[in-house]
Amino acid sequence: MTVFSRNAALSSLFSLHKQRLALEEGLAPEAIAAAIEDGSMVLLGNPAHPHVQPIVVGQPSRVKVNANIGTSPLNHCLQTELQKIDTAVQAGADTVMDLSIAGNLEAIRTGMLARCSAPLGTVPMYAVGQVYLDAQRDIAEMDPELLFQEIARQAEQGVDFVTVHCGLTQRGVEWAMDGSRLMGIVSRGGALLARWMRHNGKENPLLTDFDRIVDIALRHNVTLSLGDGLRPGAGCDAGDAAQFEEVLTHGRLARHALSRGVQCMIEGPGHVRLHEVASQIQTIKRLTNNAPLYVLGPLVTDTAPGYDHIAGAIGGAAAVQAGADFLCYLTPAEHLTLPDVHDVRAGVLASRIAAQAGETALGRPQAIARENAISKARVALDWEGMSQLAYDPEMVRARREPHKHEEACAMCGKFCAVKMMQP
Repeated sequence: MTVFSRNAALSSLFSLHKQRLALEEGLAPEAIAAAIEDGSMVLLGNPAHPHVQPIVVGQPSRVKVNANIGTSPLNHCLQTELQKIDTAVQAGADTVMDLSIAGNLEAIRTGMLARCSAPLGTVPMYAVGQVYLDAQRDIAEMDPELLFQEIARQAEQGVDFVTVHCGLTQRGVEWAMDGSRLMGIVSRGGALLARWMRHNGKENPLLTDFDRIVDIALRHNVTLSLGDGLRPGAGCDAGDAAQFEEVLTHGRLARHALSRGVQCMIEGPGHVRLHEVASQIQTIKRLTNNAPLYVLGPLVTDTAPGYDHIAGAIGGAAAVQAGADFLCYLTPAEHLTLPDVHDVRAGVLASRIAAQAGETALGRPQAIARENAISKARVALDWEGMSQLAYDPEMVRARREPHKHEEACAMCGKFCAVKMMQP
């Protein structure tokens, strides 16, 4: 049996959208289907998500960019988050993730689903954590049944992909907390589960009952994003035993889920020094059967608060060149505060530029064509053409506005090298 024959929702979705996807990606429908079958590509789209425009993630499709939004205990306004969705999509984000941890999470999530035509992801653990933490109760008291119920509820509501920290093991948690790491565990979802596991002396329920999650995902074509609860939170922690204990478990789980007809992505590292990015990406891809790899940055330096979108874009470009499929943006607010709409826009554009740089280095036809087209516009002094091909047309036009009637730019004027070499 094939993945499509096991997953009726996926099969129906692909039939409806395969021609559009093929045109957008420059791939034959058969190539996309084959990649979905072998697990190297996923089709994000829950039929219950109103007006969703499904996309594919994974090789050999275009590298995608995700924008994280969501509330915090200090700011939980739904309208603000809806504005962030609009900003992210307008800036070119392919997906959006709701990381809300405060306010009426049910209303926030359903409001986002109604507003967002891009695939929407969530972290169900946050909703369960809110129940306990808002009641001033220890998450170690959590009833795991609530977590499975929350995953099912969100799938029924239309969420397209969920981060589930199924690869977190007791052994991995202890290795991360044995003092060998500078930062220990930095994942919010990972820390919540790890606290429960250590207090109760039990294995991760998302791992021991993984098939329950698979059953839920299969009914709704929810893609499982296997969360990196043990990702390095400092560059010096990258590549340790705890991180790769989780990666190895992810590979095994992704293979099992695919055999049941359920799609999986692998969430990758956060803080990785530049010279280690390629080896990290290549190793993770190999250990997880070439499943789509979804990376946060990665951040190549820990010293850029306020500019982490730049540090993440440097790492993202290197990661794409090494084989990453999906970039989760970082914004200037990372590590400091909740991003506002301006941060969201800056983060999306930084990651899109990183994806373009990485794909150009790989020689991918669409990326090369865009590079060559903007160069042709430059040599022709075609400012509108340059604007249309730039990742931020508004920025180009705004910078040109004071001298938009001049043929050359304000940097060179009559010293313009392009004009000087014209016949």
